[in-house]
Amino acid sequence: MKYYLLILTVFIHSALLAQEEATPFVKLINPFKASNPVSASRQFIIGSTCKNCTVSINDKPAKVYSTGAFAFELNLKPGDSSFIIKANGAAKAVSKTINYSYTPPKPAGATKTLDIDVVQTFPEGDLVLQPGDPIQFKVKAFPNCTVKTINGTVLHEMPVTGTKGIAGIYQGTYIVRPEDSFFVKKFPVSVTDTSGKTITKETKNLFSVMSAYTQDMALTKGRLAHLEYGLGDDRLGGAKLGYIDSNIVLKIIGKVGTHYKVRLSASRTAYIPDELVTLAPKGSFTSESLTDKITTWGDDKYDYVKLNLFARLPYQSFQLVGPSKIVVDVFGATNNTNWITQLQTAKEIEAIDYEQVADGIFRITVQLKHQQHWGHKLYYSGNSLVIKIKQQPADLSLKNLTIAVDAGHGGTNNGAVGATGTYEKEITLALSLKLQKALEKEGAKVIMTRNREMFFDNKERILFYRDSVPDLLLSIHLNSSTDPFSVGGTSTYYRYIGFKPLSLLIYKRLLELGLKEYGNTGSFNFMLNSPTEYPNALIETLFLSNLAEEEQILNPEYQQQMVDKIVLGLKDFLESSR
Repeated sequence: MKYYLLILTVFIHSALLAQEEATPFVKLINPFKASNPVSASRQFIIGSTCKNCTVSINDKPAKVYSTGAFAFELNLKPGDSSFIIKANGAAKAVSKTINYSYTPPKPAGATKTLDIDVVQTFPEGDLVLQPGDPIQFKVKAFPNCTVKTINGTVLHEMPVTGTKGIAGIYQGTYIVRPEDSFFVKKFPVSVTDTSGKTITKETKNLFSVMSAYTQDMALTKGRLAHLEYGLGDDRLGGAKLGYIDSNIVLKIIGKVGTHYKVRLSASRTAYIPDELVTLAPKGSFTSESLTDKITTWGDDKYDYVKLNLFARLPYQSFQLVGPSKIVVDVFGATNNTNWITQLQTAKEIEAIDYEQVADGIFRITVQLKHQQHWGHKLYYSGNSLVIKIKQQPADLSLKNLTIAVDAGHGGTNNGAVGATGTYEKEITLALSLKLQKALEKEGAKVIMTRNREMFFDNKERILFYRDSVPDLLLSIHLNSSTDPFSVGGTSTYYRYIGFKPLSLLIYKRLLELGLKEYGNTGSFNFMLNSPTEYPNALIETLFLSNLAEEEQILNPEYQQQMVDKIVLGLKDFLESSR
């Protein structure tokens, strides 16, 4: 009797499951709203329905993938358009209506009357300046006028050949003068036509000159202080010179928005967020020092280079290959070193040298014995700068290594979303857990950023791995695009040239799955690629936004295939390093 009840239960469950898979619904991830004003003619309707349903959009069939995902490309005409999305199941149908209002962007043209349309200043943002600093102005106003700004500076109308045919674009530069004393003010811009009539508008940003009361020295603070090359920005943040230690003295020479401009040497400047420094007391010494002796030695895992200084100076490090070298520039340092003490306990240092490459830039070059960079770290011990260099492990097999596996996103950080509503954070966790299991099967020790659904900030991840110091780090992600059809493929990323082999060899193995190439990308400014302490790679396995690739990555068997290829790529990397 129990046997027949079991069969009946299984039959009922299967029938309910089949009914659920044939019950039509329409769930959209794009667009989210029923009414959508847009300024581009190319749009996509993206969503999901039951796995056994068919979908039509204005009676045109759309492919439904095995996951239930579907998408439809639109090429709108100006004005209002309606689209009826209909999902048909075995016994009934449901529909949803989406409306678009497409207004093509107006072609740019000249200002029609005596007016000022736009006033821009560069660098963008509120500025704290000093004599000699330039402020660039770009103004769009009524053509054939006289345009002036601070202290009568004339802005010149640009030829239409350089403004995409638009008349009335005025440009010019004001150089801050020693006698300027303006403080937190906007600049007026005046436009005067041929009849003498004038209108005036102000810049949107504030400007001030560093006064005698402005602190001009700062100390770095915290464990993630970093310098940036300039004011450029993207979704990954400004391009960084690198992380630096705390209590380093920086000479402030200006401010743009929330970033201090600092002078590193006579020929080098950089920027640092104001939240990463503390203003030093007035009278603090500038960041300069003579160099003292250099010493090298080693222990069972690391080699060390110590440069004695009289103050904590800012620095930058980078990697070279062919042969492998670590180069460290110390800013504000002047050569007074007359010898390098080299102890035989150092195992990875092949050679070391130094030179004064420019005024205020002292360079140390460390050549490594092995072709592969295994990581280095810079920090201060008192006022001595230490370069800590990871020795190549004696046994390059997975069973003797510690691998960090970073499951991207998590918690409130969902990451990308697929047509079925699947979040990137869910897939990265599934892949990472499979990768953990595969690596542990090989005997490796695995450190996981997260092994469950939880939020973990990227800054916390960096500090976590700085403290746990893995031999290698792999950060697992999925990519995304607004195009659900043509944009896809697998890709890997590295920042430092010495860590390229790890990402490249994993990439080559992933391509064996027949995946579309999206590239092995270098100099990538992702936070998990920023540590120099260990080789690391970002793996964007597939595009979750691509319907065909979402179908693949939702399959646990295919996830395992990708994981197996990642492990093979790791083995290739270790073999190439021998």
